[in-house]
Amino acid sequence: MMANKKKVIVTGFEPFGNHAVNSSWVAVQVELERLGLGEAVDLFVCEVPVEYQAVQRLLPSLWKERQPQLVVHVGVSGLATTVTLEQCGHNKGYKRLDNCSFCPASQCCMERGPSCISSVLDMETVCKRVNASDIGVAVSVSRDAGRYLCDYTYYTSLYLGQGRSAFVHVPPLGKPYCSQELGRALQAVVWEMLDLLDQGRTEEEHKHNEHCNHKHQHQHHH
Repeated sequence: MMANKKKVIVTGFEPFGNHAVNSSWVAVQVELERLGLGEAVDLFVCEVPVEYQAVQRLLPSLWKERQPQLVVHVGVSGLATTVTLEQCGHNKGYKRLDNCSFCPASQCCMERGPSCISSVLDMETVCKRVNASDIGVAVSVSRDAGRYLCDYTYYTSLYLGQGRSAFVHVPPLGKPYCSQELGRALQAVVWEMLDLLDQGRTEEEHKHNEHCNHKHQHQHHH
């Protein structure tokens, strides 16, 4: 086991409404887990209930106990025809009842949280890179995750993980992609996200070093 393995959590959702099979969980559990993310990445997958209160219980434990570098939530959207990368999560507007016929009385995630939290990852960059790699699955970007459990989960995760989270909407199976294609697309997407996180870290270190050098030169002159 490599000591510096990156920890990545990828989640899918249980069935809900007219989605008797949830393509997000099939793509994650059946396909992505089989493909893996390579030797350097420790991948943990888990199924998220379509329930507001369950999300509030589950997510803090995922972040705290596993200390992941990145958490990627995958959800199904009947409106999606591409693999869609969501840039931000929203705090307010949760009026739809979940699988337990519950919805938050406040209709929001975090009583005093910001109205919108954006991922530290630039989804446009991830999207361009995956589309350029020609994996046969179209990827697009969205800024509205739909104010249901997907959006609610994403906001909660962005809040807990200081933005080191991502949300990917996938179409239902066969509309137009099969589960293998979705799994392959998710693998490509997560790899690009990890690459961007690495770049961000080196840029910050670079800035920090420049700052220190500058200070050092400054002292040297006086």
